Amino acid sequence: MRHVIEFLVRVTLLAFICFAFWWASVVSQSIVKNLSVMAGGPLVVFPVAWLGRTILDRNQTAVCLITMFVHFAVGFLVGVPIVRAFVTHQDWSDWLIPVPSEIGSVLVMVTGAACFLTVANLALKGLGAPGIVLSRKLAVEWLYAWTRNPMVLAALAWFLSLGIWFRSLLFVLWVLVLFTPALLFFVKVYEERELEVRFGPSYLEYKSRTPMLLPKRPRA
Repeated sequence: MRHVIEFLVRVTLLAFICFAFWWASVVSQSIVKNLSVMAGGPLVVFPVAWLGRTILDRNQTAVCLITMFVHFAVGFLVGVPIVRAFVTHQDWSDWLIPVPSEIGSVLVMVTGAACFLTVANLALKGLGAPGIVLSRKLAVEWLYAWTRNPMVLAALAWFLSLGIWFRSLLFVLWVLVLFTPALLFFVKVYEERELEVRFGPSYLEYKSRTPMLLPKRPRA
């Protein structure tokens, strides 16, 4: 019965997230409101990740339930600003990056393919789906042998590539100054602790030999 309730809650939250993304893509907002959403969302990730970590440390038996709510909260706080940034990037054209858009489009395709590969890697080796089902196994092979967070690295590269494609320096600065610190803080403060709780010594051993973000050749 508990699993059925958790499934229904997950589906409801996923439907809410999808509606929020749709709303963010069509709503018309003033520049001030738009900037508030794009800056406020990533900033709120910091207290949410810290609060989730605090709750998790006090009640580790409910790790799956806590993680579900934390993931959806972060997905909302990060996703809505991303959608707003994407649909309003033409308003950020005051500072143009002197790079041909063709180079940006190639970078977007390459980094987008990298994102797809990281998702496939986690699904095949960790038996999970980001934001939908928690991995049932610790993914330590393929891309995950080079870095513990290839999906985060690929996503950051993709968003930076978008900024280059848009030729918008402000978009790139937004990714570097707000989006990147919020995502890395969430990974370091909450997600790593959550993996320690679920996988125990096996994750600690994997963590000791694999870098957090920047790839390094796996040990033989």
